[in-house]
Amino acid sequence: MSAPPFGLSREQVRVLGSLAEKAATTPDAYPLSSNALRTACNQRSSREPVVEYDDDTVTAALLALRERGLAKTIRGAGSRVYKHAHRLHEALRLDEAQVAVVAVLALRGPQTGGEIKGHTERQHRFDDVEEVQETLRKLASLDDPLVERLDREPGKKEARWRQLLEADDTPAPQPPTLEPPARPNKLNEESEARAATLEQITARIHRLEQSLEEIRRQLDAP
Repeated sequence: MSAPPFGLSREQVRVLGSLAEKAATTPDAYPLSSNALRTACNQRSSREPVVEYDDDTVTAALLALRERGLAKTIRGAGSRVYKHAHRLHEALRLDEAQVAVVAVLALRGPQTGGEIKGHTERQHRFDDVEEVQETLRKLASLDDPLVERLDREPGKKEARWRQLLEADDTPAPQPPTLEPPARPNKLNEESEARAATLEQITARIHRLEQSLEEIRRQLDAP
């Protein structure tokens, strides 16, 4: 698999995807205020996974995106409210169709071309799945690819695609740690210790029986 060229955090990808989505689906309310952006990140529909970011998390992600030139913060004349917008068109030279695809993959995780077509309806209307595939191929062929095609899963007709904005920090699976077999001398030592303990218990029981027998004789004596 390709190495993600941007190395964004999961929170940064969620903020960027939310800005891109809302720019297309709610243009009258765009750019987004900080509260509206946090709500967009945390909404329970059209998100995988569902998250619960606080203001500090969203703000930190925004600052990082601004430093990378992927987002901007503005304040209108006479307004005290700061609002935020993405800069995917300018920074990465993406068209509307490409932004829609990247946003959906950022917000919903890996998907097939057919799934992408259905989920981008409100952002950009593709004529057919082949048009989606062509957009994906263009994004994958950039100098810094933004998507990649995953291996087709067994039993599936279509392969899925994933975005490459996010750093892949999933740790490699580690082989299971096996306990080394006990050395023979250690086993012998353990067996001998158990035998010695059992012998001590048996001797103690024998002494108790003798004591009880002595007490009974004394009680029975005239």
